[in-house]
Amino acid sequence: QVQLVESGGGLVQVGGSLRLSCTASRSIFVIYDLGWYRQPPGKQRELVATIAPTNMTNYADSVKGRFTISRDISKNTVYLQMNSLKPEDTAVYYCNANHKFLPGYWGQGTQVTVSS
Repeated sequence: QVQLVESGGGLVQVGGSLRLSCTASRSIFVIYDLGWYRQPPGKQRELVATIAPTNMTNYADSVKGRFTISRDISKNTVYLQMNSLKPEDTAVYYCNANHKFLPGYWGQGTQVTVSS
């Protein structure tokens, strides 16, 4: 079993920045696709960004140019740098580790609130 623990959420004003971190209890990031998802109030969970073992990244159109996903394998940590935050970025953000043939994992979520 692997635990993913997110941190870095909080309250920020429009235009501000936050960096989310997600640390795994075991070294799985070398072979797993890593992702950040979010669930806005009253809405379904949606993809924000992913990073593959090859370091190829993918972003939702709504965050392109503002958010950056990265990882530090030595620290078993994946990051989401969020800049130019907007009220519509308000959501619970979840870390995900996904593999085609192995069990996937989710973090417990961290709240991000962008105030106007």
